[in-house]
Amino acid sequence: MSREPPLEALTDVYVRLECDLLVVRDSILTDRHHASNTHYEADDPQNQIGGIIPAFSLSGWLRHGMERVVQDRGGTACHPGEANANFRKDDVYERDLEDGYHPKGSCLEETDDGCVVFDLFGGFNAHPGKLMRRPIRFSPVRASVDYMRGQAEGHYRRLNRNVVSRNDADDREPLRNVELDAVANLDGCWHLSFREVKPAFLGLLCEAIDFLHDHRTDFRYQLGGARNFGAGIVDCELLNPLYEDDELPRVFDRARTPTDTMERKDDQWADDYRPAVVDALQNRIDAHSSGEI
Repeated sequence: MSREPPLEALTDVYVRLECDLLVVRDSILTDRHHASNTHYEADDPQNQIGGIIPAFSLSGWLRHGMERVVQDRGGTACHPGEANANFRKDDVYERDLEDGYHPKGSCLEETDDGCVVFDLFGGFNAHPGKLMRRPIRFSPVRASVDYMRGQAEGHYRRLNRNVVSRNDADDREPLRNVELDAVANLDGCWHLSFREVKPAFLGLLCEAIDFLHDHRTDFRYQLGGARNFGAGIVDCELLNPLYEDDELPRVFDRARTPTDTMERKDDQWADDYRPAVVDALQNRIDAHSSGEI
């Protein structure tokens, strides 16, 4: 391990995301106006629309997986909402506290950094999170994708669905139209940055990504909306943080295989680094649960 960078140097990490269809709640920002109906031609290069997937839904999805990892390891997760918030259902906050959460920010009474979830995501004005989540820029042209900047290949479409009358006399007359912004065949990176690197952070990220991948077909752990239509089933993988800048693009190059150095780093991550950071995560959860921090 002495020949590899220390954990403190691993400030930037990349999560590979592969999804057949993604519909995010906060919509998608495209880089050009949609062609008008009278001038639209499907094979026109001007209609090869790229854009940006905001990080809001991605962040909630990742946090959900991290909360579950902490709870499965015997800890409680910091609630994302404040106790005095206007929730839609009565007693929802109290029921959450009984189901593996503690009040947001209450962990600051035990330590200046709070629990590991609060430390990562932050809360209140004086406590910014240590984890920066960037949006994903996508393009339908693979050659235009820069994976080192957290970009992805993806194909944008605006989907239209007609909600029709079920009465026989109406002859399926449309009642209203529903539009969805969707990205199909998404394959690329989500770039995450740590303002401060702690072994427990990397341990939680590793475990959460594995959990979300293993439970990708579970309704509650899918990403975004339109889940009943197959959207949001995401294959995800934390790319080896030991990879150099020139090694990361090889992961996405279908014509190239991992180098011997990359395979050696995979063994080092699996045998040395990952067990160490997962142990650090467990130690922090145990210490918080016992009130020792």
